[in-house]
Amino acid sequence: MHEQTNTSPGPIIVGVDQTSTSRAAVRQAAAIAAQSGRALHLVHAVGKRAVVEVGGVGADRFTVDLQRAAEDMLAALRNELPCSSPVTTAALVGRPAAVLCSEARQIGASLIVLGNRDVQRRFRSMGSIAGAVARHAPCDVEVVHTHHGATPLVVQFA
Repeated sequence: MHEQTNTSPGPIIVGVDQTSTSRAAVRQAAAIAAQSGRALHLVHAVGKRAVVEVGGVGADRFTVDLQRAAEDMLAALRNELPCSSPVTTAALVGRPAAVLCSEARQIGASLIVLGNRDVQRRFRSMGSIAGAVARHAPCDVEVVHTHHGATPLVVQFA
């Protein structure tokens, strides 16, 4: 008896924050997902402190649950996407690169897509988050360049 293996490519993860470069990455990832028939997984990393106090004095102090706010932002973004592929979301606590790589391993992702936030030149495209993701990702990584006329940089690992 032969064990059947799943040969379909895994889902696409896209790192999401509230920047325009992130939105460009989401659009690119959604297009790839639609063309390839893969699921799309939107991921937002929330810093160590998922709940922060934002104001008030004494009994009138109030806090903001950053993880819940991120979940709401991801749900709204998911609802805006004209994507025929299944779309899931996750707001996870941790550093962005670690969160993206861990989530990619956990769901068996075939591609991580990132925006080029704070990237000035092609050589800097392997900057802090993108570089850490590219070094530790269990799958291909695409950095979507939002500068006019630029093409995505795809980093493939054997």
